Amino acid sequence: MMSKTTPITSAPSADRTGSVRVDLTSSKRDVAGVVMLVMLLVCMLLTLGILTALLAQVFGEATPLLAERGTGFVTSPIGSDPDKLGVWSGLYGSVVIGLTVAIVAIPLGVAAAIYLEEYASTNSRVTRTIMVNIRNLAGVPAVIYGVLGFIIFTQWLAPLTGGKSAIAAGLTMSVLVLPIVVITAMESIRAVPRGIRDAGYGVGASRWEVTRDHVVPYAAPGILTGIVLSIARALGEAAPLIIIGAVTGLLPETTLTGFFTALPILIYQWTGRSQPPGSEFSFTESAAAAGVVLLVIVFTFNVVAILLRQRFERRRAGA
Repeated sequence: MMSKTTPITSAPSADRTGSVRVDLTSSKRDVAGVVMLVMLLVCMLLTLGILTALLAQVFGEATPLLAERGTGFVTSPIGSDPDKLGVWSGLYGSVVIGLTVAIVAIPLGVAAAIYLEEYASTNSRVTRTIMVNIRNLAGVPAVIYGVLGFIIFTQWLAPLTGGKSAIAAGLTMSVLVLPIVVITAMESIRAVPRGIRDAGYGVGASRWEVTRDHVVPYAAPGILTGIVLSIARALGEAAPLIIIGAVTGLLPETTLTGFFTALPILIYQWTGRSQPPGSEFSFTESAAAAGVVLLVIVFTFNVVAILLRQRFERRRAGA
């Protein structure tokens, strides 16, 4: 005796397919999504407008001085006469700070990101605690890092750093941007497709070989973006430098372990000064010109990072 079998109906599946098709082809607009998109575009245009206005004002005030002084404004020492002063001492200090960040923070940050993403156990309580603390440190105000650098690098490690020096300032800025480097590098490494790792393991490569030859080159564009943002922040911060002891007056010489100043300090100092009687230029124009020099330095770091990023992207596309 044959048993009756219950026929399998595809009505529910067909209904769901029809519902999805109607949702995709329907002319009904997502009002909330359109409103949010318009708000985002307005915010972006407003931000770009403010940035353009600020840049126009800075370049407008700096152009006459730079046209008159030329390279003399860059190579002259700081002083009390806006017609003769320059930014050489501040430029020297900013370059030392930027190089120190590049030498200290970037290798440590990338290495920490590689360990946390590729080697550390994600289920470990220690790993989770470290990651939470790193994300929290990225939001700590810069002034707190200035106090930390003053205690550690200018007092405890004074025999090594020279006290209130450009080296101490660079180490402080390295600590300040280190969480940003770690977070951006971790996100870039996490975005690497799992298939790239599996392909490396499939041909017998070790974990370190896969990480070195496949994961890091694939994540290099995102890592370089985080590095650029970190260096730009380190070059533009003034509050930690003031706490560490950056000189705001005359600086007789520029050394690695002696007194120092930086471009943000000069801009901060000159902005609050009034124009001396009989001077052709004002301190405000000098501050604007120093801001242009700082923008050029940041732009140079950006260009180098963009060139490296394009190189890694070409290598990744060729692979």
